[in-house]
Amino acid sequence: MKDPATAARAGAAPEPGAVDLGPKPRLGYAGSALDRAADRRLDPAFLQSAESAADAGAYAVAGDLVVMRKGAHGLDPLFAPAEARALAPVDEAVFLGLDEGRARFGLGIAAAAVDGLKARSDLQLADLRSIAVQGLVAPEHLPPLAEAKAMLQWHARHRFCANCGAPTLSVCAGWKRDCPACKAEHFPRTDPVVIMLAIDGDLCLLGRQTRFVPGMWSCLAGFVEPGETIEEAARREIREEAGVICGRIKYFASQPWPFPMSLMIGCHAEAIATEITVDRSELEDARWFSRREVAQMLAGRHPEKLATPPPVAIAHHIIRAWVEVGADVLR
Repeated sequence: MKDPATAARAGAAPEPGAVDLGPKPRLGYAGSALDRAADRRLDPAFLQSAESAADAGAYAVAGDLVVMRKGAHGLDPLFAPAEARALAPVDEAVFLGLDEGRARFGLGIAAAAVDGLKARSDLQLADLRSIAVQGLVAPEHLPPLAEAKAMLQWHARHRFCANCGAPTLSVCAGWKRDCPACKAEHFPRTDPVVIMLAIDGDLCLLGRQTRFVPGMWSCLAGFVEPGETIEEAARREIREEAGVICGRIKYFASQPWPFPMSLMIGCHAEAIATEITVDRSELEDARWFSRREVAQMLAGRHPEKLATPPPVAIAHHIIRAWVEVGADVLR
């Protein structure tokens, strides 16, 4: 039995390929231009020389906040390493990679210095999500900022060995922590998350969480569990959260999501049984939307002010791809 929204199907959706939403926006935090140069992480002479070079740059991160310099042309999050280190005591440093040969670093600023930095008229501090959504910095800064934030927060949460409890040491240019007591080695981990749009021809399934801003609907999502494939996780999450059974799963794209350090794995899913049973512990609501209605949401012209996530989020791109080509997105 289909959701009542199925009644809107007849004549409500544009033909495949007929929707023009204008130029495609850039996916947030993705498309890094950095060469991570992992082979140089164990070369202290190179790292010292690279940081002292005139064209080296560093991003200063204090917890969830990025420090940016105010200038005539807007906000600039890239400092010379010596400038960044002069802002406040540095708790951690990570070599991020090379931008056309120019070294880039992430520096973790002591949390106690935040209030003092906020008081300076030449600086502005903001969280990375706001920076991306509001376009506060040039887009090329977002991927290295995401890398820096994720790595520095990993260090903040892993100062002690999970094996024996002893304090650990940052090594390998910030890409590993060693335990001097039991010799355990600790590496940064990325949490895989499936995020998917279930579709039934010219209808798609969107959900709402209580933390969403009013009127916003998005794809369903959830963490991949141990021993599970991406396809299995996508089917399970849709079934658990909305009671909808899906068959075919088609990979779309992925996005690093530094909150704190996940990889969003975007997919489209073919619904084969479409009756909705919402898990209220996970979602506030879920329902089927027509392509025409979702096109209005993407364009900001929905009569009820409903909306999709902003372009910084992969959910926006997953939804837009379906609106543009319909069920062909599963091919």
